[in-house]
Parts: sequence; structure tokens; C-alpha cells
Amino acid sequence: MRLTEYQWSRNPRGLHNEGAYKPLRYEYYTPMQLGWLKLVCGGGEFIPDCPRLLASGITPVIRVYRAAPGAEPVDEGVRQLWERYRAAGALWFEFYNEPNLPDPEWPGEQRARVDYRNIDEVIRPLCENWLHFAEIIIGLNAYPGFPALAETDTAVLWLDALLSYLRDNHRERFRAIAQRGLWASVHPYTLNHFYQEMPGQPSVPRPPELQRGDEGGWHFEYPFDPIAQAVHPGRDVFPTPAAPNGDPNGLTAMGYAFNQRMKQWFDIDPLPALGTEGGIYPLPIHEAHQPDPHYPPYTRTSHGEATVGMFNWIATTGPTWLFGVCLWKEDEYFNHQLPAVGRMTQTPQLAYGAYPPGVNLAGRGPGPVHGEPTHHAVVLGPGLDTRWFFDTARAYWNLFRPIVTTRWDFIEHIPYSQSLAVTAITPPESAHILTDQIQRRWPNVLFDLVLANGDLQYVSDLLAARVRSNRRFG
Repeated sequence: MRLTEYQWSRNPRGLHNEGAYKPLRYEYYTPMQLGWLKLVCGGGEFIPDCPRLLASGITPVIRVYRAAPGAEPVDEGVRQLWERYRAAGALWFEFYNEPNLPDPEWPGEQRARVDYRNIDEVIRPLCENWLHFAEIIIGLNAYPGFPALAETDTAVLWLDALLSYLRDNHRERFRAIAQRGLWASVHPYTLNHFYQEMPGQPSVPRPPELQRGDEGGWHFEYPFDPIAQAVHPGRDVFPTPAAPNGDPNGLTAMGYAFNQRMKQWFDIDPLPALGTEGGIYPLPIHEAHQPDPHYPPYTRTSHGEATVGMFNWIATTGPTWLFGVCLWKEDEYFNHQLPAVGRMTQTPQLAYGAYPPGVNLAGRGPGPVHGEPTHHAVVLGPGLDTRWFFDTARAYWNLFRPIVTTRWDFIEHIPYSQSLAVTAITPPESAHILTDQIQRRWPNVLFDLVLANGDLQYVSDLLAARVRSNRRFG
């Protein structure tokens, strides 16, 4: 399946329900202009709600709750519930939730053994039983979610452990699932890893009191945004010297990691990622939060602006595979009267796949990448020239034969029927220029950023490593 073939509201705004057996509050959902509602169910209590939600333009996501399930197999009771929810119109289903958390997701006697390196007792049963779930859901002509991981410091290592087990033991079986409706459930709690630019100053963040959710200039692409790359050049979702276990704490991080592995290990095009819980968190109930001092803090008021900005960023600027986020969670937002609720009510949600305000690109520019891109260009940032590239990266060019240029205005002349990948090589201080002019302006372009950190030998070695592994992109 391609991204365009999945059935959903095409509205990224989502909310996580209060919990199993708690009544749904439609008086909240429609004014907030929701497109998703994550339903944790104890049984069949929300089956009658599915048609009503769908008729209101809200896509339900179903997870049947079981206390401390560990890696328990599918039982007949939960299977029958999936069938009943599917008959009511639900398409999106989950099985397992944050299995990298020993407490509360595993039985007490098993918690001491919960580790991504414990293949026999943890990884193998999780994967084997999840495969059974996924094939049941595929058989219902619905969409199985790959389990969401809590964004602990080893989340990326857990993801690799699960996917490498499937690669090594069930590659074709898993690929068959991936091609028939698989999606990635993720839990993106962004902390304060975002900011909005000052007008005309791309590298200068607005203070919280100047942020406006219905204006542009937002950055939610951590750890690839200019601030992160200036502080920790080369920082990535995957392990680097700056983050030896990888860095999962951004809106797109775990979805990016999942799709990178799907391409590298299974040759699968991008699949949807949906935040089935998450958002800008911790919630500023009584005070401002600034967990990362390199980014501005957020207050109760600016949290509302940033939440609106986040959803519009997903719709207009984020990767095409990011379908939305279900905010954690309904009762906390309403019981604490967070301003985000009012701002979401007041501010129209931009349509998914729209373009950023002030940019009219309708009918212009490349389309999404499916498989190999039609074109590949190496774009060199300020201070680099084509002679340097051919002197130091001749083997990379000989193998992959990309276009090599210092310009990017050619992108607007590529028709939507063709696709493009750009490997941008630039000093860190100029990264925001290429990010703004390519990644943000042309969201369908596969953007591959390489930072020349004052040492061009590093770039030469990196490209040489790609040649040795026959890997065009990072």
C-alpha cells in the first residue's frame, strides 16, 4: 500500500481518550476539530461509537486494554473484539503498548528480565505473537500497528532489536504484512524540542510570548533542526558520539527511525506513523517547562500556540508519512483547562498535504518518493564547490551518479509525476538555509543532510563508507 491508499480523516489533530469504559464526550471533539481519537477499550463499550465518530470525520484507533500483558499471545476474547470493532467501521488497531517498560507493561515476576538483549524471553515472544495479531488484522482488511515504544534512552535499541529479529527470522512474512496495511504506532513526547522563528531570522527562536500557532516558521524536526545541529553537529535519531543510544525525543524521531529501517532492511517504502499518544509534554499545568536549555521554555499560553503550530506543521511541512498525534490525554487537557483546547477550537486546522502559509506551490515541484527517487542531487552549501566534491568523493559519484550543484532553484521545475532526493552537504552554520529552502519548502523531497563540521575529511570518509555499503543515503 502507498501512503495515499490508507483510509483516515486526513486531519492530524488527535486526542487520547480518558480510558476504558469512560464515556466519550462529543461536545469536546467536534469543536476541537479532531481527526483522530485513540480509544483504549476494556471490551466492546465503544463499538456503537465508531460509526458516529467516522461520520464526524474522526478516525478511531483501537487498543483493547489488558493489565500487564507482557508478551501474551492473542486470545479468542480479544480476537472477537477486534472483529466486532472492525464490523463497526474501525480500521486502525494496536496490540502491545510500550513493551520496553517493565512496569506496568509486564507481570511482576517477569519485569527483572525485560531487556532488549533478552531475545528468548522478551524479543522473540513479542515478535511471534505480534505477527499473529498483524495477520489477523490484515485478514479483516484493516491496519495493524507496529508496537509503540516509550521514548526511553534505549528506545532506538529496542526498535532495532524487534525489527532485526523480524528481518532475520520472518523477513518475507513481515514484508507481506508491511505491504498490506502496516503502520507505526509511536509516542512522540516532544519535551521543548521545537521553536518558532523570529520573522526574517531563521536561526533566532521567538520567546514564548511572541509565538503564534496560526503563523509559520515552526521547527519540529528535532534532532535535525538548526539548533540541535549547531549544539551537537551530526546528531541523529540513531546512535552517534553525542547520543550513544540514539535520540528518540522529537516529534518525528521514532517514525523516522522506523521508516529508515524499513527501507534498509526490508526494502519497503515509507509507511504511516501515528502518535497514538504524545504531544508537547510535560503539560504546563502550573508552571513553565524547559527540560532542554538550548530551546525556549513553554508556558501554559505558549503551549496552546505551539500545539496549534505542531498540528499545522504536520499538515503542511512535516514528512508525508506522519499522519498525526493523539494528545495525552483527554481528562488532563480538560480538567486543567489548558489553553490549548481553546486555541484548537478557535484556529482552523490546515488540510493535510497543504502548503505552508504564503507559499503557493500547487501543481509544482516533485511528488512523494516511492521506492527509488526519480532524481538524486547533491547540493553543496556555502563555502563548498563542485571541484572539491569530485576531488574527494569521486567513488561516490562513480557509483551513484547524482547531479552535483550549488543551486536548489531547479527543484520547482521537477514535475509532480517525478520524485527527488537531495543530499545536502553544508557547514553547520548554513544548515538552516538548506533546510528552509529545500526540506520545508518542498516536503516531498527526500532530504539527506550531511554536515561538514569544519573537517572535510569527515565528509569524504562518510561518503566512502556509503560506497562500501552500497548505501546512497544516510
